[in-house]
Amino acid sequence: MKSLPSEIRFTYIIAMFIMIAFIGFIIFVVLMYNRKQLLNLKEKQLKESEHQNELLQKELEKQKSIETERERISHDMHDDLGAGISALKLQAEFLKERAENDDLKNDIDELLKTSEEMNLSMREMLWSLNSGNDTLGSFIDYSKMYAQNFLKKTKILLLTESENVVLETVITTEQRRNLFLCLKETLNNAYKHSQSNQIKLSFIQKDKEFMMKISDNGIGINHEKSEGNGLRNMKRRMQEQNGHCEVTTENGTHLFFRIDL
Repeated sequence: MKSLPSEIRFTYIIAMFIMIAFIGFIIFVVLMYNRKQLLNLKEKQLKESEHQNELLQKELEKQKSIETERERISHDMHDDLGAGISALKLQAEFLKERAENDDLKNDIDELLKTSEEMNLSMREMLWSLNSGNDTLGSFIDYSKMYAQNFLKKTKILLLTESENVVLETVITTEQRRNLFLCLKETLNNAYKHSQSNQIKLSFIQKDKEFMMKISDNGIGINHEKSEGNGLRNMKRRMQEQNGHCEVTTENGTHLFFRIDL
């Protein structure tokens, strides 16, 4: 078998070299394209990240602005309304000392009672507005104080307990406010309807779940009227906070309020 002429061998080598170079060029183009695509993707992700950071920064600034406004309103209410209610109360007490008519004294007593109720309502609003109270510790302390003051003139004994509660855990203003309104409604219902002589207020935390339980040893709820406006309102409040309200009536009435922190 004769060997290929040198010219053909040379042409064959040149063709192979060109083919290898072409394949190398194709591989190079593909690699460069992929690299460019990767760089574009990284640049797009970086821009998206910067955009998200900007949105987050704006949201933080908005929240800070809201908190600043809440604190300003809180201070204004304390200074203006608080001073006005105190002045009204002092004036009513002065008039009562000078009054000789029993009916007038009774009217002044009603005025004093109203001013005290206004003062308590204002304190509740100030507590709700203050962002410094957005912790479980603050909520529990204020709830205990309210329950004690509410029941101190009754014959109902108040028991309180806390289980695994991390006091510094953050709770939103809306969660705190709605839980407190549920507490007020439950205590008022127990006082008016339960005929109980003991109420137990429990606060329980399990990881990211917080539960408030209010139990009395009274006569329970009339099942024919168990879904009254008060209970419906409490369930609605909890649903609005992505929480849950449950009531049981074994050996008294027991209400459970759960929220995710």
